[in-house]
Amino acid sequence: MHLQLPEGLGALPYLTRGRSRAINAENRYGEKGRGGMAASPLGPSRKGSPCLKDIRPGETALLGEMEGPGIITHIWITVDNQTSEGDCFVLRDLVLRMYWDEEENPSVEVPLGDFFCCGFGKECLVNSSAVTVVPSRGLNTYFQMPFRKKARITLENQHANPIPAFFYQIDYCLYEELPENAAYFHASFRRQALTEIGKDYVIIDGIQGAGHYAGTYIALSTLQRYWWGEGEVKFYIDKDQEYPTICGTGMEDYFGGSWSFASQEGGRTVEHTYSTPYLGYPYYSRHDDLIHNLYHNDDCPPMRGFYRWHVADPIFFEEDLKVTVQQIGVGHKGLFERQDDLSSVAYWYQKEPHNKFRELLPKEKRWPR
Repeated sequence: MHLQLPEGLGALPYLTRGRSRAINAENRYGEKGRGGMAASPLGPSRKGSPCLKDIRPGETALLGEMEGPGIITHIWITVDNQTSEGDCFVLRDLVLRMYWDEEENPSVEVPLGDFFCCGFGKECLVNSSAVTVVPSRGLNTYFQMPFRKKARITLENQHANPIPAFFYQIDYCLYEELPENAAYFHASFRRQALTEIGKDYVIIDGIQGAGHYAGTYIALSTLQRYWWGEGEVKFYIDKDQEYPTICGTGMEDYFGGSWSFASQEGGRTVEHTYSTPYLGYPYYSRHDDLIHNLYHNDDCPPMRGFYRWHVADPIFFEEDLKVTVQQIGVGHKGLFERQDDLSSVAYWYQKEPHNKFRELLPKEKRWPR
């Protein structure tokens, strides 16, 4: 049978004849009629094994493996953000990977927190169509993730200590077949701790094949004074060279803002964060609220997290795609080239095979300032 992929609430009345399945620590292969079988002191099938326990440093845990054809429809995860005193970057030290149809190189390779729009190793509240984060570290994504033969999702612990408890659920549906034009989900992380003067930061490059770009997350630590958001986001589509096909008007404009995100209230500058279905600025801080030692101060460069989902406005490409953002600010003397600290996640769909990603930075090079 041919599946018409659902679109929002309007599709709910129409039966697509999918077979609903779910994976968690008790049923990592999504087997029918085998959920919640583990026993606890309360007895059989009474919350006996709700999480993965003691994921050791250097260990890669299998979260789930499922046979297709199917579509992952929702993923929920939560984990303690601190494993011991002084070790507080768990969300950047855990690496989420996803593999489609027995591929060797992952289609998703992103630190756990950044995948869910929580950079800097710190959770925040996100209320969007594709990613939702609720207290406390309830990490959710509704990105649809098709697979034809097999899907495999893993978590690598690059943290210094064991992860005592890792809770998750992967919801998906199985179908007889998927439409020929169903593309595969991809996500890749980048970080440049000090950008180069006059050289655009690369959010993603090396994408080859046909597909569409689905979204951007940026975690920005500003390292210079004055306004930072004049840099234009550029999309180089299908053999664009010197100039892109799509070029925005500024970083804050790309994330839906205007005239900065601040106002003057009572003689001080106040940042206004927001979270909407397709774009948001959910996180701002200039202090380290994970301080654990009285000798340490809590000063940090200002940290800002942004997302933009290209759901209603996808960026289509047939051959290749590169996405960049300039580091340009403005001060009392006008525009100037800046150097800041950027991390990013690019999200897109494309036909397989995909180019192998750049090697993920070591965890120490991913830690926030």
